[in-house]
Amino acid sequence: MAGKPILHYFDGRGRMENIRWLLAAAVTTFDSVCFLLPQDGSLMFQQVPMVEIDGMKLVQTRAILNYIAAKHNLYGKDIKERALIDMYSEGMTDLNEMVLLYPYLPSSDKGGRLTQIKEKSRNRYFPAFEKVLKSHGQDYLVGNRLSKADVHLTELLYNVEELDSTVLANFPLLKVLSLKSSQRPTPPISDLTSKHWGWWSGLHCSGQLPSTEGALSQVLTEAHTSHQ
Repeated sequence: MAGKPILHYFDGRGRMENIRWLLAAAVTTFDSVCFLLPQDGSLMFQQVPMVEIDGMKLVQTRAILNYIAAKHNLYGKDIKERALIDMYSEGMTDLNEMVLLYPYLPSSDKGGRLTQIKEKSRNRYFPAFEKVLKSHGQDYLVGNRLSKADVHLTELLYNVEELDSTVLANFPLLKVLSLKSSQRPTPPISDLTSKHWGWWSGLHCSGQLPSTEGALSQVLTEAHTSHQ
């Protein structure tokens, strides 16, 4: 039997967060390790995130997400559905990147970036996904079943709501999607495994998942309050 996936990343959300959410949606237990150095040879392109899964050491976020989604039936039933799932997921990338980088901006730049995030959310991205849901009248973006696109969108909605709690006021279908996705069962998670290397020795891998089942909205409570 294959062991649990092991996630290697910095102490914080970053690019591993998509992967954590997708594994949680797949009801898959995982361990976290913080942090590998490029010099140990495990990182193919000398970068993280890296996930050890099914005997492989995968890097590159999209490759990891696509593998997990395909393995756990979160990637559509045929090539057409996969194309739509990829299209919607890629459509979230620009806004997600803005949110991802926001905590690292100088204080003087944060006001302008926050305004930009709100504007793009309300006027460009959220209306597009609201329109998709309205067009087919189904609960999820593609094929009326949960896919990685729904998981990524739910995470994005939560992240933007952290910056502006009113941002979903005019998007009732997105609210429903977020609620349905967040009510999935989640796995029991084992104790966090931490390894500290070199100048990262002062960090602690926070964001471990609770050891009880609950809603997906609760799965990353610790991660959402950890260092960004």
